[in-house]
Amino acid sequence: MKKLLVVVDFQNDFIDGSLGTPEAQNIVPAVINKIKQYPKEARVATMDTHFEDYLTTQEGKNLPVIHCLKETEGWQIRREAQIGFEEIFEKSTFGSTSLAEYVRDRNFTEVELIGVCTDICVVSNALLIKAYAPETKLIVDADCCAGVSRESHLAALKTMQSCQIEVINY
Repeated sequence: MKKLLVVVDFQNDFIDGSLGTPEAQNIVPAVINKIKQYPKEARVATMDTHFEDYLTTQEGKNLPVIHCLKETEGWQIRREAQIGFEEIFEKSTFGSTSLAEYVRDRNFTEVELIGVCTDICVVSNALLIKAYAPETKLIVDADCCAGVSRESHLAALKTMQSCQIEVINY
């Protein structure tokens, strides 16, 4: 069985920075523990990556909070989580087609997703992977995810379950 862990946007700005939440801060120990359960070659990460023109983008107009500007402290992956990834996918949108292609092209049998925000980037990446690699078993660990709010976190988990993504610890 070929397994992969995807750590979605576990960056300072989403944990305790400009878009941080108590829920995101609370999952840090569980996320670190989960990352350590996978060998380096079986884990990848995504990084929300924006630039100075962020507020002129569609996302910036709808969410006018500057975050994850490339090379800033807020853009960095949480220090405790920087224990090695086989690949890091920088993305300026919610989901990464490069990640979905990576999963498809390497024939993983199982992919587990964790990270933030459940209701935006986790669900977007899970659905892209499902579209690109429909026969790959997808798992989302609810204890290692946090949404913008508790309600939107739960709604995203329910949406993923509806799309045949297994949600554990829910």
